[in-house]
Amino acid sequence: MLSFQEKEAIIANFPELTRKEVSMGRVNYHYEESLHEKKIVVRHLHENGNGFVYVGKLPQYEADKKGFINIRDFSEDELEEVIAESIRYLSADPAGEPVNEAWVNREGIELHLKEENGYFNLYYGENLEEGFDSAKEARLYLKEEGFRLKSGGAM
Repeated sequence: MLSFQEKEAIIANFPELTRKEVSMGRVNYHYEESLHEKKIVVRHLHENGNGFVYVGKLPQYEADKKGFINIRDFSEDELEEVIAESIRYLSADPAGEPVNEAWVNREGIELHLKEENGYFNLYYGENLEEGFDSAKEARLYLKEEGFRLKSGGAM
């Protein structure tokens, strides 16, 4: 587990975040340029190494009802990735753009999920592999098949 100081050093690599001290020795990091109501990226980072990162409704994470995940046991790479994804998420228009995501499995096979005419189609290259009625259904299928949203997943 990374220490509080190590996590703060990683977070410091994101100059767009503003550090704000809160109660009981905890620290929040805000993204003031957020296009959403939410501005907190890192919440309640504590000296014991516990803390939370806002991921909203990003499909690759199982967030609590407020959209946060616990980062207590995250590695340096995992923490950097989730913070970058949080900032990207908060930078996106909340009105929503059509789904256009890249997913990859452990073998490096890449599939693309695209919203087209109200359907959510899964492509391997230019070949249509599967169609779904909802993005949620398509993402669940991808997860069950061992795929994860590729870093910077939007295309």
